[in-house]
Amino acid sequence: MRTLISSAFVSLDGVVEAPGGESGYRNAGWTFKDMEFLPEAYAIKGREQEEAGAMLLGRVSYQAFSSVWPDMEDFARYKEMPKYVVSTTLTEDDLVDNWGETTILRSLDEVAALKETEGGPVIMHGSASLNRALSDAGLIDRYHLLVFPLLLGAGKRLFSTTDKDTQKLKLVEHETYANGMQMNVFDVVR
Repeated sequence: MRTLISSAFVSLDGVVEAPGGESGYRNAGWTFKDMEFLPEAYAIKGREQEEAGAMLLGRVSYQAFSSVWPDMEDFARYKEMPKYVVSTTLTEDDLVDNWGETTILRSLDEVAALKETEGGPVIMHGSASLNRALSDAGLIDRYHLLVFPLLLGAGKRLFSTTDKDTQKLKLVEHETYANGMQMNVFDVVR
């Protein structure tokens, strides 16, 4: 069984929207615009590429990342890695042809079936709506969170506001950096 890892840049108040500067959000680019860059704070991102066996994305994140990541040296390992996009609207014609094997999944049941296959961990980047749905369905096994010491107020949140039973997490790794960022790795306790 594969481990499903949610990897996110998140503000202290839980916002994950437009960390890289995507248009349409008031505080777009908050990960670099408002923070001193420290390479060591992002070391987990390289480790994720080395350890993952596949990548999972929602439609919006796939469309954003597939237009730039295939040609970026920083994300070279992802180019060859199998990718899965959860979408009810994408078609095969919407997929880019320069980013390796990509499969469209139509439901959370298909994500659950993917987790039952052989292979390394499945890493999910961005994909706020998908993250909330997978978390609510109990399909996420681990969180890699880079927490920024910022309060952004409005914006897409990492977690839903669904009324549900408590989900316990176990902190298995953490680091604090000179710029105030924190790296927290949590396993979901089942």
